[in-house]
Amino acid sequence: MRKSIFGYLLAAGLILTSCNLPEDKATSQEGIMTAAAMTVQSALTTPQAIPTSSTAIIIVEGATQALGTPIVPASATPSSLSTPMVSVGDVINCRSGPNKSYKVVTQLIPGTQTQIIGFLPPNYWLINSQLGECWLSGEFATPSGNFAAIPTVTAPPTPEGNKPEAPSFPKNGWTFYCYGPGSADITLTWNDKANNESGYRVFRNSELVIEMPANSTNFSETIALNTGQTVAYQIQAYNQIGETMSSVASITCP
Repeated sequence: MRKSIFGYLLAAGLILTSCNLPEDKATSQEGIMTAAAMTVQSALTTPQAIPTSSTAIIIVEGATQALGTPIVPASATPSSLSTPMVSVGDVINCRSGPNKSYKVVTQLIPGTQTQIIGFLPPNYWLINSQLGECWLSGEFATPSGNFAAIPTVTAPPTPEGNKPEAPSFPKNGWTFYCYGPGSADITLTWNDKANNESGYRVFRNSELVIEMPANSTNFSETIALNTGQTVAYQIQAYNQIGETMSSVASITCP
């Protein structure tokens, strides 16, 4: 290292001094040697910059990077990538157990992410909602994240008790008004005969229309119904033990 510095500086000194016209050959030669010696001495006594092993850091938008390492976005943290979450595409009931016999704890709103904390085969998720733990059918769920650490859980026991008494339609328990073209206003009224129901469900032509809270006694809607067409309604009472169904209210537009 020192030899290469000495050679370089000596050559540079000779080139620079050769550009000047000497007044006296002997004096000039002596000056050249003196200047070269002083330059070499300065180079030998001046501390040289030695590269250190410290790692340089480059700061870029949204990330930091050490030289020689890949850029990792600040947002891509392991915890956000691994947490198992679930979302729904429609407003869905989340219940205290893994079927419709259990009461509704809360309703899940589309676009909201909720953490998954358990799985019950074949297709139920136990999640941690804002109102506590509840069960969501996988039929309505879109899971995401890492599921490797999700434990398999068991369903809560079915509480002891009885099914609610079935609701009944009183005389003139339903009314309707048909008007054209092809519309009908329907109103249903039933007797709330149970004291242990979790809620009521309204079925139209055997398909669920709405789920209503306990102590409900009426429901109204407007549907498409042409002259001569018939629609059938039933009211179901349910609790954690089971369900009971009313008789059929059959309505035909004249």
